[in-house]
Amino acid sequence: MAVAALEQKPALKTFHATVLVTRLEQWCVEAETAEEARELLAAGHGYRCEIGECMNIEVEQVEE
Repeated sequence: MAVAALEQKPALKTFHATVLVTRLEQWCVEAETAEEARELLAAGHGYRCEIGECMNIEVEQVEE
């Protein structure tokens, strides 16, 4: 028991990563037609109604 207490755990390092996360989101916008809604959303108007499920996570880079 005393020997196990004397054994030291390896020192941990902190790593920073660049991560690309892809998820589906639902966005809402007020418009008169579907075409107008598409144009407004493409122009950055509207608001996120619901954050969707994560579809993909990809680690691009890890730095020490």
